[in-house]
Amino acid sequence: MKTKTLLSILVLTNIFTTSFSQSFVNETMQFDGNAREYDVYVPAMYDGTSAVPLIFSFHGGGGDIAGNIATNDLTPIADTANFIVVYPQAIPDPGNGGSTSWMHKQPTTHDDVPFVAAMIDSISANYNINLDRIYACGYSLGGEFCYELACQLNDEIAAIGAVARTMGTETFNNCAPVHPTGVMTILGTSDPISDYNGVWYLGVQYYMSAEEQHDYWVDFNNCDTVPMVTAIPDTAPTDGSTVERFSWSTADGCVYVEELKVTNGDHDWPGTFGNMDINATNEIWQFVSRYDLNGIINCATSSIDEIGTTNLNFSVYPNPSNGEVTIENNFSENKAFRIYSTLSEVVLSGQVNPGIHTVDLSNLPANIYILEIENQVIKLIKTE
Repeated sequence: MKTKTLLSILVLTNIFTTSFSQSFVNETMQFDGNAREYDVYVPAMYDGTSAVPLIFSFHGGGGDIAGNIATNDLTPIADTANFIVVYPQAIPDPGNGGSTSWMHKQPTTHDDVPFVAAMIDSISANYNINLDRIYACGYSLGGEFCYELACQLNDEIAAIGAVARTMGTETFNNCAPVHPTGVMTILGTSDPISDYNGVWYLGVQYYMSAEEQHDYWVDFNNCDTVPMVTAIPDTAPTDGSTVERFSWSTADGCVYVEELKVTNGDHDWPGTFGNMDINATNEIWQFVSRYDLNGIINCATSSIDEIGTTNLNFSVYPNPSNGEVTIENNFSENKAFRIYSTLSEVVLSGQVNPGIHTVDLSNLPANIYILEIENQVIKLIKTE
């Protein structure tokens, strides 16, 4: 990581109080001689009593906060899953015509990694942040910057999601992660700006191919080199693209690297523009929220498509169900259970009695859920 001098950190705009409500808080920080802006979204359910996750969302090159929120609106998920969202603003790059950029063109001494570290310090001083669960996601150049954070600020970033960009060669060659790191990519095979096969010019490679970067993170996380491949239903056939999910897991079945490969996809943010078979915003939160600085929080929940039904202390039937399910178990005492949505929201909780216990799912919408009892999980399917 490049070294820079922190001239000062001074919050200029908002004064925090002990009372929080659903809102965007605009912040300005004096950092390294520049007034740096970022918006913090605080969900209504946040009350400061429990530590909550934090996710950064970085706009693309030439972008701004407003456009990023319009593209990647994490606020509805934050309102139900209770996490804080940060939308930072890049500053102009003199070497690129004044375009707002995270990764300034060489030669440059500009480095936004320390700025992110400073934001973490400032935000965690004012909010109760779970410092083991800080994530980053971004579009295009913002996605490229997420790789840089995963490599150079790895002691603070648990997992990332990068859309429409592969790793820059310099980032790749200087990557130094220190803990198991979740990495999700959403890449279009026909992206004219971020070539899926990497970028070369006059014999010099400037960007890695999707295969090269995935191989790196697969190797670092000790995953099997052969991924599980799942076809995503083509629910929007008129968008001209299809999606496959590639999941690389460890010997324990823990998925650390996942690619949503958008065949014929362009330089898009799926779900907002381009491919409409998936929602990139939802996919990223569902992925990154499984990780902390120690790796996967619960290995069994690493990929909803891989959650099994073996080696459990309980079984559930009928599954799928449109109403009650029976939990048959060998517990000797009552055990707490939680049912999560695919966006990590607890939608139902309670106690399971030893032997036979029933749980009513009739009030839940038809969807896929995750039942957790004593760190063991099973996938539930609720039908109409």
